[in-house]
Amino acid sequence: MTTVPRKPAPDFTAPSSQGRDISLRDYRGKYLVLYFYPRSFTLGCTRETIGFRDSSAALRALGAEILGVSPDPEAVQCKFAEHYQAGFAILSDPDTRIASAYGVMFKILPLVKRVTFVIDPEGFIVGRFHHELLIDKHISDVVALLRTLAK
Repeated sequence: MTTVPRKPAPDFTAPSSQGRDISLRDYRGKYLVLYFYPRSFTLGCTRETIGFRDSSAALRALGAEILGVSPDPEAVQCKFAEHYQAGFAILSDPDTRIASAYGVMFKILPLVKRVTFVIDPEGFIVGRFHHELLIDKHISDVVALLRTLAK
């Protein structure tokens, strides 16, 4: 598990799969699981989103909401979230402004890394998990951290 020194999460506002703009401030008062992934409808990203969807009740029971982010256009995010019945918003970040602010861009390639953050109710990053291939580990790491924080 990777916890990080508590630091403010970069603010953002972006179009979502729910047809409205969503901001970090919309999640104040709750833990936020903010996961970045490279591209909707690809094998790994689909598996990760389904994993978060299937774990959403457990995460909400621990006081957390979920929000996905990828560089795909808003229309793609809407189709992706609807097709897989995500049950949470997925943000469109086509200019990678949000991904860059969170430091999840590869240095050489113009791709987003698979990184998940846990943001506390006051808007501070308290966990960061980076697993490009161990996709399911993001969820287990997040659950373990939230359980620790709940004690």
